[in-house]
Amino acid sequence: MPTYEYKREDGTTFEVVQKMNEDALTTCPTTGQKVKRIISGGGGVVYKGDGWYVTDYKNGGRKSASSTPGEPSENESGKANTESPKN
Repeated sequence: MPTYEYKREDGTTFEVVQKMNEDALTTCPTTGQKVKRIISGGGGVVYKGDGWYVTDYKNGGRKSASSTPGEPSENESGKANTESPKN
């Protein structure tokens, strides 16, 4: 369940754990003051592990046909393609 942050009329804030389908609070459960839900920064993203690997990419780590501009690309046999494209 997500944690929502609310701001009271006096400027103080508090957090409440609520279900996503619950309505937003209109009054503070402890003081009775009117409250507004505020947008918070969220939890962010946590990366764990040693890092990214060649096998982590969609194309299986293979270079694309035009990986570096100006350099000839390799065809399936591994030989450089030196022919210019025919229009």
